[in-house]
Amino acid sequence: MPSRGSKPKYDLVIEKDVEIPMRDGAVLRGDVFRPKSAQRAPVIMNLGAYQKDKIWLPPDEVDERANPHMNWETANPLWWVPRGYALVRVDSRGSGKSPGLNNPWSPSEARDFYDAIEWVARAPWCNGRVGTLGISYYAMNQWLVANLRPPSLKAMIPWEGAADMYRDFAYHGGLFSFGFAVNWYHAQVAHHRLGKPRSTSPDGFSSPWLLEYLRENLDSEWYFGRQARWSEIDIPFLSAGNWSGMGLHLRGNCEAFTRAASRHKWLRIDTGTHYGPFYSEEGRQDQLRFFDYWLKGVETALLKEPRIKLRIRKGGKDNYEWRHERNWPLKRTRWTRFYLNPVKVPARQDADGTLTILAPRKATSLTYWSNGLAQPGLGTPTWMSGMIGKSSPRTGISFETAPLDRNTEITGPVALVLWVASGTEDMDIYATIRNIDADGNDVFEQGQQGQPVPVAKGWLRASHRKLDPNLTLPYRPYHAHTERLWLKPGEPVRVEVEIWPTCMVFAKGHRIRLDIQPRDGIGSAPYTHYSADYNCATNTVFAGGSRASYLLLPLIADR
Repeated sequence: MPSRGSKPKYDLVIEKDVEIPMRDGAVLRGDVFRPKSAQRAPVIMNLGAYQKDKIWLPPDEVDERANPHMNWETANPLWWVPRGYALVRVDSRGSGKSPGLNNPWSPSEARDFYDAIEWVARAPWCNGRVGTLGISYYAMNQWLVANLRPPSLKAMIPWEGAADMYRDFAYHGGLFSFGFAVNWYHAQVAHHRLGKPRSTSPDGFSSPWLLEYLRENLDSEWYFGRQARWSEIDIPFLSAGNWSGMGLHLRGNCEAFTRAASRHKWLRIDTGTHYGPFYSEEGRQDQLRFFDYWLKGVETALLKEPRIKLRIRKGGKDNYEWRHERNWPLKRTRWTRFYLNPVKVPARQDADGTLTILAPRKATSLTYWSNGLAQPGLGTPTWMSGMIGKSSPRTGISFETAPLDRNTEITGPVALVLWVASGTEDMDIYATIRNIDADGNDVFEQGQQGQPVPVAKGWLRASHRKLDPNLTLPYRPYHAHTERLWLKPGEPVRVEVEIWPTCMVFAKGHRIRLDIQPRDGIGSAPYTHYSADYNCATNTVFAGGSRASYLLLPLIADR
């Protein structure tokens, strides 16, 4: 595929371990990859804890080829530098070759990033225009440094970037993301304390970082510098999400497009692994055209084109197509309530009820054991509900539509409105949307880590049900997470569960399935949660009558 942007023509100059001074006298170290040219170049940079000197070998299915300069989740110098860009990779404080105490996604790291951007902009080989680019870690802290508005930061591409370290990363609906947060941090500790970087900063990863997140289990001032402040982010950006990114990144990328103050913003949502699309030829061309316009002033049709590019999933790996849109949520969305109806379906013994367009007139309810174990006398304990792509002994309750009479697309945010009660003071709700084929089998998608995943997920701890009225939308509840509203045993309450945005064309004859469970369900790993083990009694979900519970889906009308 020929390049639609800058053409390759420059040789590569490499400067290793360049010292970058910080405002407090500390020094960070970075690598510079720049064109061998008398002309000053725009800079694309990242800063983070994944060690700039670690070589990454991309899998065979990735378009980029292995070379000595490939680094995890960062841009490839051999592709960018010949096109007239300088790349700068900086080890964050206390990581790699930068001494100090490490504090990922913090106000102090954002200040360091600000200082690094402004230092790079003054370098004799830089044209004064800086952009940021990278996946995951290297996307998340782009939002945080953008809060501070570095004068030389002219554009950014946060590629799969969580933007709220409470709601996106640590606490989904008030539930601690134990599996990812704990394993991620301990892996970084091992990389730095047991690996080569220990000689530079032997105590870099010795802060009580994980304990601080456990202590700050409600949204508080502590998160102020760890969340995107959308009203203050006004630079051009391309927000690149992934439908499979439920549990870490996708929410942030969508919130950015709808809420950031930026006049010029684009939303792109892909699928599959988080590194495949980033390094694909198609993905790099989107990145290049964006930076050519904002960092080089190359005239393109960028501002005249639709701002939204979605990969529409049709069920299963590699079954999708690109589509451009102009609004998010889509303007032609038909918000449709699918009511929970606890009526046994003879042909589906593992479903406890149906999802119907009409609300049941009769008030009914379903009760299940609340702590994730099988109900006493009805089965054996299940410890495996988070296993990747594996069915496990059932917990909770499930509802399904009848076989669909046509291909049915849902694309956008999803909300689950429930009337519930518990035998204890709290209740954990894990919601999973699944694509069930005509034979009763799950149709899985490829997850960020290459694992099979269902269509969508959402979470809520009932004591966190308080909504922020200023930010809540009919299709996207926004929970305050500032206090706990304890349940009274047996007393019904109304809760709204945010299910992260999704996209799926359910084929004719397939069923849409909703699981409501007290623990992580199918396809949850690695984004599993710490469950409230003290919550050991029964949970009840009400349906019909004055306590109608429903799933609000964004059905998309044909153009």
